[in-house]
Amino acid sequence: MAGNDGARRPTPKRKKGPLKGTGGHSRRALRPKGPTPKAEDRVYHVAHKRKVAKEIAEKKKAQADAYRNRTSIKISAGNELIVGRNAVFEAVDAGIEIVRVFLAGNALDERIGKVIRTATALGAPILEVSKLDLENASGEAAHQSVGIEVPGYEYYCAQDLLDRAAENHEIPLIVALDQVTDPHNLGAVMRSGAAFGATGVLISERRSASVNATVWKVSAGAAAQVPVAKETNLVRALKELKEAGCFIVGLDGNGDVSLRSLELATAPLVIVTGAEGKGLSRLVRETCDQIVSIPISAKMESLNAAVATGITLYEVASKRAEALRA
Repeated sequence: MAGNDGARRPTPKRKKGPLKGTGGHSRRALRPKGPTPKAEDRVYHVAHKRKVAKEIAEKKKAQADAYRNRTSIKISAGNELIVGRNAVFEAVDAGIEIVRVFLAGNALDERIGKVIRTATALGAPILEVSKLDLENASGEAAHQSVGIEVPGYEYYCAQDLLDRAAENHEIPLIVALDQVTDPHNLGAVMRSGAAFGATGVLISERRSASVNATVWKVSAGAAAQVPVAKETNLVRALKELKEAGCFIVGLDGNGDVSLRSLELATAPLVIVTGAEGKGLSRLVRETCDQIVSIPISAKMESLNAAVATGITLYEVASKRAEALRA
């Protein structure tokens, strides 16, 4: 019987399409993925975090505006509503103009009694309102049942702060805030300024917190004692203060001079504090005569802007007191 050992076997047919290999496996990866998303749409990008923070702030503002529409208290455009017994008393005691007084419930004590007497003497209306109305109008739950409507804050200029120091025969000690947008920080800085003899606070028109009801409340009345100057261009204002004889000292964790070794404390001084996280802007930093750091534990990366300013003001006040005793 004949075998088939010598028979020719058929060649297998080749499959259509790419052979197995890199080309076939990478075909999906080579497909176009479309345009690169914007930085603010990439969840890992800092621009996305800023976008989210802005959206949260806008949402809170919208909620606050909605609450204010539910109250019988309508504050005139440009005016501010100050709440809290201490803040109200300090403002009235400093001679601020009173438009109206709002009382919710039994808020009478010695301080509020003076507020009422002052308002009566000035002919300012005293209105009885509910606690909820006062809370909705101010956005503050801790309003302590009292509030006053006052005209919008009248800002000074940088030269006014120097003039004020000269009139009081004091060495200028000015705090400049570089892009500090949180009103709580501004209020706390003003409170520290009142405690440690600051001449005033300097802010810029853009990217800076303004003196509003929150600042009045946080400052615990210091807004009536420490003047705030507002300038269009902070760098230009700092240069003008330098020309007037002031030294400009910036606060930064990587400063080349320790606060404890600061030798300019007894000289006319401007302390510049940047926003937490961002720090000093480039042009402001270049304007400074010295960059000073506050020694802190390695466990902490940085200090809050208001806390850093308060510590620096205390140190400067201490050094000035020592110089007077010497």
